[in-house]
Amino acid sequence: MIRERLSGDLKSAIKSEDAHRVATLRLICAAIKDRDLATAQADNADGLSDEEVRAILVKMVKQREQSIADFEESGRLDLAEEEKAEIDIIREYLPRPFSDSEMDQAIAKAIEKTGAQGVRDINRVMSHLKARHAGRMDFTRACCQLKNSFR
Repeated sequence: MIRERLSGDLKSAIKSEDAHRVATLRLICAAIKDRDLATAQADNADGLSDEEVRAILVKMVKQREQSIADFEESGRLDLAEEEKAEIDIIREYLPRPFSDSEMDQAIAKAIEKTGAQGVRDINRVMSHLKARHAGRMDFTRACCQLKNSFR
């Protein structure tokens, strides 16, 4: 489980006195705990699944990518580098992202499986991709590729 791995890695980082890693891992654990509490209050769930934890991690990466763009735009390269380092740590807990060719193959299979014929079928194809490749595929890029393939 991702949570157990995070907990063990946090303990190791504390022992090795890696302040940046400790801070990043604590941020991850806090985000998971916040979602845990919200979920438990909403429907008395026992905790988040690995899939839900991955979704939190993906969201954290996207937030940091946006921060990097903002920092670089304002000339704060030091802060952008810190965000990049955090992204590297967060990505350790995510599955390896698809390469371009793997993404192309997955999209082609999804189009074939769903029988998509044109732009009006993009939602069906995207739902198929999200159900099978969450955490490994950049769905924004996938959607753009789908739109281009139907033109």
